[in-house]
Amino acid sequence: MKETKILKIAGSLVVAEAPEGAKIYEVAKVGEEGLVGEVVRIKENQAFIQVYEETSGLRPGEKVIFTGEFLRLELGPGIIGNIYDGIQRPLDKIFEKRGPFIARGIEIPALSREKKWHFVPLLKEGESVREGDILGEVEETPLIRHKILLPPGKKGKIVEIKKEGEYGVEETIAIIENEGKKEEIKMFHRWPVRIPRPVSKKIDPREPLITGQRIIDTLFPVAKGGTACVPGPFGSGKTVIQHQIAKWADADVVIFVGCGERGNEMTDLLMEFPELKDPRSGRPLMEKSILIANTSNMPVAAREASVYTGITLGEYFRDMGYDVVLVADSTSRWAEALREISARLEEMPGEEGYPAYLSSRTSEFYERAGKVKCLGVPEREGSLTVIGAVSPPGGDLLEPVTQATLRVTKVFWRLDDRLASRRHFPAINWLESYSLYHEKMADYMEKKGLKEWGEITTQTMEILSKEASLEEIVKLVGKEALSVEDQFLLEVAAIVREEFLMQNAFDEIDTYTPLEIQYQMIKSIIDFYREGKRKLKEGKTLEEVMKQRPNLLEIKSKKIQ
Repeated sequence: MKETKILKIAGSLVVAEAPEGAKIYEVAKVGEEGLVGEVVRIKENQAFIQVYEETSGLRPGEKVIFTGEFLRLELGPGIIGNIYDGIQRPLDKIFEKRGPFIARGIEIPALSREKKWHFVPLLKEGESVREGDILGEVEETPLIRHKILLPPGKKGKIVEIKKEGEYGVEETIAIIENEGKKEEIKMFHRWPVRIPRPVSKKIDPREPLITGQRIIDTLFPVAKGGTACVPGPFGSGKTVIQHQIAKWADADVVIFVGCGERGNEMTDLLMEFPELKDPRSGRPLMEKSILIANTSNMPVAAREASVYTGITLGEYFRDMGYDVVLVADSTSRWAEALREISARLEEMPGEEGYPAYLSSRTSEFYERAGKVKCLGVPEREGSLTVIGAVSPPGGDLLEPVTQATLRVTKVFWRLDDRLASRRHFPAINWLESYSLYHEKMADYMEKKGLKEWGEITTQTMEILSKEASLEEIVKLVGKEALSVEDQFLLEVAAIVREEFLMQNAFDEIDTYTPLEIQYQMIKSIIDFYREGKRKLKEGKTLEEVMKQRPNLLEIKSKKIQ
């Protein structure tokens, strides 16, 4: 550690004397209270430090300690079920120690040092190990068996490994020897947030992430290991969609990052999550969830770190062979933090004041998603799905953050405030949204026995698309001027929109629809459409045909019988 002093302060940016050997992204402790910050630029003999806490009250001349380390997370048992701030400080422990407000400079370990975990070794002394090998297991929650991994970059022969028993995270559970050097392996290790964790290889994602939201799973699916963008103006339901995915997605681990979220929305989530149950296991949802809260009244610089904290935690559980989903709400506020920091660094601004490297930073974040073959033995595959909300000012999808995100994500759920104003939720515009995984997901569904899935969903989109064209004609000449077949199509499209695509997130039955029920619902509509067209050609009236419309409420209710 090296100590210097503050030269000047500009908001969250502190300029200090740069010691010899200072590094970019090195962690520094600023001021007498030791505020956490990162070195973001070194110019001549000056270090520019981005501070993740409130800087009011700091004065030039106060000390700055350069730690020589990067911003790292503690990775080990005790992460699941926790609520962290943007730099992995446990908010519940802070509340116990200091009350409802986060005291500046407070340091609390991310993982409890007092709690003991029941460790079960899976390897024996004398065995050779390499990075990613599973040394043993800990039952972190009834839903998650935490695999104790040999950290990346380590290899050797096991000289000693602990027997089954109760151990703390700081205790040595194994000793490995490599080229005559012995190294202690603890139950946890640290990893820099800005460096992607290594994998054996990336795999083409071919399995859908089932969310229980009908418009998503049926028309615009996202793959496990895929990426999705959810842009929409204020009031269009971004947060509710994100919450629904976090609650009901068929992932082993769910990470929700509230990046610059309004405090009341984050509070609702924190109060609601502990009461929810996982629809597949019936266990509390918090037993597989991690929440990262960085609300809009917290220091803006910490927003920039919060998304990296979330993605690093996601990679860690992916490396155990789990399917992980990361929900980030909202990446626009993360980009705004980049813009503010860039302005304080006096960098040349790009479009709308955002830094010129906005696109590359966005790409780096989303490219850490994927389905992978994990390092080490036993062989296993894991996935990390990233779903990011974007809040374009005034709903303008041509603004830089939305465009940068669309270039790197493969699913686009376009939220429409016009649908929201008509109380149509989820307010995903079916004519402007898309999924580049649709064809692969259709193949997967049909292999799982949901026959004609691809054909049925394609025909559904054709009905909705043709409805939009016919509505223009209806505005000019009235519905009666259409042929009976076109009038029937409008009736079927209304059934699709109002009874299938609309979904009440607060209704016990409607909030989550299993994939098989979704299939039965949409298939019954398409079967009705096909049969209705045949009967109209045989001379039946539209009124007679409409009497045979399917009862979708009855189909929906099957899941609770």
